[in-house]
Amino acid sequence: MDVAYDLDFEWLHIAYNESSAFVETYGFAGNQGAVNLEGILIRPRGVESDTLVVMMHPASTLQLLPVPRAAAHRGAHVLCAASRYARNDTAAILEKVLLDLGAYIRHAKHVLGYRKIVLLGWSGGGSLSLFYQAQAENPTITHTPAGDPVDIRNARLIPADAVVFQAAHISRARLLLDIIDPSVVDENHPDRRNSRLDIYDPSNPNRPPYSEDFLLEYRAAQLARVRRITEWVKTCLDDLKRKGGAEVERGFVTHRTLADPRFLDTRIDPNDRRPGWCYLGNPETVNTGPVGLGRFSTLRAWLSQWSIDDSQADGLQCIANIHVPLLVIENTADDAVPQPHARAIFDAAVSLNKRFERIEGATHYYAGQPELLAQANRLLFDWMEQCGLAAK
Repeated sequence: MDVAYDLDFEWLHIAYNESSAFVETYGFAGNQGAVNLEGILIRPRGVESDTLVVMMHPASTLQLLPVPRAAAHRGAHVLCAASRYARNDTAAILEKVLLDLGAYIRHAKHVLGYRKIVLLGWSGGGSLSLFYQAQAENPTITHTPAGDPVDIRNARLIPADAVVFQAAHISRARLLLDIIDPSVVDENHPDRRNSRLDIYDPSNPNRPPYSEDFLLEYRAAQLARVRRITEWVKTCLDDLKRKGGAEVERGFVTHRTLADPRFLDTRIDPNDRRPGWCYLGNPETVNTGPVGLGRFSTLRAWLSQWSIDDSQADGLQCIANIHVPLLVIENTADDAVPQPHARAIFDAAVSLNKRFERIEGATHYYAGQPELLAQANRLLFDWMEQCGLAAK
């Protein structure tokens, strides 16, 4: 039986200086010449460790989720590190998130005294962890995709000692491309749609199981829509720069961003997911609701996060520059991450120490599945011990 330690929670405030051409985050997070970050350090009571498991999602806080708490209950020291864009990714620049994550890791080593760092990238934190580790091992970035300076090359990011890619996707841009609704033909009037490509339209003759020809047409239309938005974003940015006035950024809405045929047809990239459902609920409802992926964005954030041709946070590119031990965990009933993503990352990995595991029947959040979450934790701890990164 797994030991379940009591937990202690410690609030951490991390701050570092940064100048910005304009305010991009509301409140005190990053608009007074400094970036202010909040994290939660979770430690099992009475357990010492020189290894810290660090978790970050570019746009979420993680301390209330089951994954970090379960790892801490089993004996790991876990830091849930919130970026400056916590709970609002509208203006998120992923290159700046790397600086935030780097500040946490520097604090963990130089102030808290941890010797070893394991980056545990769950969900959207997976591609972020790969992005960070790739740039920590081989820093190359000097500008964001919008052309703004961000000197990752000289930021002296501290590499982690190992990376976990758990129930995670290749990139935010790849995920949006997989799920965006291609039926929208006018971004300013989302009700103007090509009914042939609207998988939620009862009159659409294309029904599950979808034909190969329809899927090819659908995927091509998804790519075309993303690229149309990207072209508009770049034109708008160019216009603002050419005008040379005080207006330097703009926000916009992308309607209908959750329409992956895989949600309705489980024979596409089959796994154990529930048909007609996704991690946010009924996919047809989410497609038009306020919580859809990439629903609200700034011009710069679109290029950094959502443009398949411009985002620098592509996991398949990043993994080619990562040489530390890698653990990839696929949840076979994942209702958020497309089934091929985990295996694609593992197959592309160049680390000489890499391991692939599947948790049969596990959903994205392990909701109501404590035994499967415990199984994932046993895998994590066994692997860490094999890598000399035991939590205690």
